[in-house]
Amino acid sequence: MLADLTRRYEGLRKHLYADDGKLRNFVNVYLNDEDIRYLQREQTPVKPGDTLSIVPSVAGGVPVDTRADLKVGPYTRAAGAGFHAGPTPELTQDEIKRYSRHLIMPEVGLDGQRQLKASSVLCIGAGGLGSPAAMYLAAAGVGRIGIVDFDVVDYSNLQRQLLHGTPDVGRSKLESAKDRLQALNPHVQIDTYETSLSSDNALALFEPYDVILDGTDNFPTRYLVNDACVLSGKPNAYGSIFRFEGQASVFGTKEGPCYRCLYPEPPPPGLVPSCAEGGVLGVLPGIIGVIQATEAIKLMLGVGEPLIGRFLIYDALKMRFRELKLRKDPDCPVCGTRPTVTKLIDYEQFCGMRPEPQAVQAATGANEWEITSLELKRRLDAGDDLFILDVREPNEYQINRIPGSTLIPLGELPRRYQELDPDREIVAHCKMGGRSAKAQEFLGSVGFRKVKNLRGGILEWVDKVDPSQPKY
Repeated sequence: MLADLTRRYEGLRKHLYADDGKLRNFVNVYLNDEDIRYLQREQTPVKPGDTLSIVPSVAGGVPVDTRADLKVGPYTRAAGAGFHAGPTPELTQDEIKRYSRHLIMPEVGLDGQRQLKASSVLCIGAGGLGSPAAMYLAAAGVGRIGIVDFDVVDYSNLQRQLLHGTPDVGRSKLESAKDRLQALNPHVQIDTYETSLSSDNALALFEPYDVILDGTDNFPTRYLVNDACVLSGKPNAYGSIFRFEGQASVFGTKEGPCYRCLYPEPPPPGLVPSCAEGGVLGVLPGIIGVIQATEAIKLMLGVGEPLIGRFLIYDALKMRFRELKLRKDPDCPVCGTRPTVTKLIDYEQFCGMRPEPQAVQAATGANEWEITSLELKRRLDAGDDLFILDVREPNEYQINRIPGSTLIPLGELPRRYQELDPDREIVAHCKMGGRSAKAQEFLGSVGFRKVKNLRGGILEWVDKVDPSQPKY
């Protein structure tokens, strides 16, 4: 079935198979909700009525750079914090009124609400997933909520990041988030960390908190969060989103699998687009973020059946949830029986994402395969014969464009590249530079030797050359 699928959809082959012909480890194939990685993979028989599912790793949430330095002070654990660690704090009269619908539930009750007040959650990111998760955690009375972020509010955030409003555009997301959460519940302690997560600060950031809630959208940070959770013994309430699909699970518990058990290796850089390039339905992070908050609350209360060993997939277009089984991999390099990853590593190197040396950038402004927006504008004004190739989608092309550009979406390029002149200098661009880099790589593989990638894409063009055009 897989061979037939890749014959009919040739572009799928590079996603499913590595160069050696083996199924990739960042794509899972399920037969009737069973991961065939633990069976015979391609030799597994398929009967009439069986369901074969391909589940790739997806990015989605909020971008969190992994390189900035930590800018916060020391951490101290609040008295009584932790899972049933020591006496729990009493509730005030106002809190009893506020949480009354919890208090009349036997699964929560007074003792459970006091446990929530004694517990803590660290949200990585105050964006699409972090917004609903933090709001419902605060409303539920979780005593301490930490937020890690370093971004500012942008107009494009408002479609889904409900922590922030129009007056907050240009403000620090942390400031906006703290104001909103404290207005929602003044009884909750809100800690803010204006930093990006890194191998140097992750364990220190995680230490005071009981549950880590992952709201990131890039693979280096996702693997960093996973490994730091396993090494520090913290459960990871995981979520990811992309277009109309969301995923959720709980990783890093002693008895359950971790993210590396599901996806042992990351996809190659640029293969999986982020929400900023692929888009996301505005309500989707609300659904997945609330699921993450629900799992965090269940873990803190010690009730119900958390998504440990279970992988939840949500399809918003079909309004359908599916649940797949996950197994703890005994050979996992982080949580297996003989772990080889015993300390945090260089996750950009692990994911194949090494930035260009700053010295080269400073000396040249761009490498030999790139061109900046200002340089492109100068050359166009000088009358240079350049072909501007836009590899975005038609709906993006309607929003803004470089004058004189030609639209050939990236997915159509393999069958339309013969429309291009290999002897002419081509400048490829997309929204931010990721898809056009893949177009550049493909054109190079079929003999084009004069292709440059527009650094920063159309967004940088609008910022530096034509601010009259809208951004998205």
